[in-house]
Amino acid sequence: MKSKKILMIAAMSALLVSCEGKGGGMPDFGDNEFPVQQVSSQSASMQTTYPATIKGVQDVEIRPKVAGFITRVCVREGQTVGAGQLLFVIDNETYQAQVRQAQAAVNTATAQCNTAKLTYDNNQKLFEQNVIGQYELESARNTYASAQAQLAQARAALASAKESLSFCYVKSPSAGVIGSLPYKVGAMVSASSTPALTTVSNNSAMEVYFSVSEKDMLDLTKTAGSAQAAINAYPPVKLMLADGTTYGHEGKVTKASGIIDAATGSVQLIANFPNPERLLKSGGSGSIVVPRSDNSALIIPQSCVMEVQDKKFVYVLGKDNKVKYTEITVDPHNDGNTFIVRSGLTAGDKYVTNGITKLTDGMQIVPITPERYQQKIDEAAKVGTDGSAKGFVDAMQGKK
Repeated sequence: MKSKKILMIAAMSALLVSCEGKGGGMPDFGDNEFPVQQVSSQSASMQTTYPATIKGVQDVEIRPKVAGFITRVCVREGQTVGAGQLLFVIDNETYQAQVRQAQAAVNTATAQCNTAKLTYDNNQKLFEQNVIGQYELESARNTYASAQAQLAQARAALASAKESLSFCYVKSPSAGVIGSLPYKVGAMVSASSTPALTTVSNNSAMEVYFSVSEKDMLDLTKTAGSAQAAINAYPPVKLMLADGTTYGHEGKVTKASGIIDAATGSVQLIANFPNPERLLKSGGSGSIVVPRSDNSALIIPQSCVMEVQDKKFVYVLGKDNKVKYTEITVDPHNDGNTFIVRSGLTAGDKYVTNGITKLTDGMQIVPITPERYQQKIDEAAKVGTDGSAKGFVDAMQGKK
């Protein structure tokens, strides 16, 4: 008698365990019933993310046009500067001397030109009085012309010397924010120095670079009719920052690369984002989030899909209630809970939603609704929660 009680308790325990089955399986109801759902088209909102790099609308590397030692650094890192503002001063003693020398040459040439002009004017009067001949007049005229040319040459050399001197005063070509300052006072720099003196980044608005696949770009172009039309029709995009938060302003795709990267098979797009709070920094990173909508999407739960060697399968209910092991393809982007089916299923098909691990291809089942399936689960679970199972076990143990 005692052994029979033990067997009965073991049987009840097995029943309770089987009623708690979860995941891809389903409780063993002792029959061949499986929940079946019909595929229907519905609206779906999705989003696609792409790695992105943030750059200023205008990032200008500042390099000196002349070589020399830095004598002054007039800005600090992160400072906002205006166009034409002085950034660096390079040792200019040599260039100032060249300016003075060129100015002296201009003065000399000016005096020589004035003397030649006086001589020419005087010879012209003497020629009119028949005191000198044509040869003397032409010689004076040529000397005056030569003096004028020498004066022009000296003035050009002075302008060049002044320009070289101005290059010692490195100014910002545009408004923006100063980047890093790798060189200090006393450093020797030149036009070929690496890295640059600094970078001035115009961050009133930012350009965010990201890449889409060649196929996606072709699809957009074919749908819109042209690449420019595809860009104009591109939906507003969002920017996810490096800390996982979403940037407070939406961006607009404004440009696309005219070539395809042969190494990655992708096309680079550029989205423009306003930056009034100066939160975005040139050189930063993030992710572009592109919203998408599909008004006729076929959506099924991921829990009813089996994955075998990167392929996805579902059990479709066929004739005579026999299930067919059917391969499907899905959209690569999903929400983690459902798949959007691209091929393998059509609206109106019926598929098994739970218990798929117990099925085999061609197996005949008794289809039930998901609601009836849940009801049977609740009934099975109630056995272990309302005390009836415990009472049965107690009775088998002789407590009642």
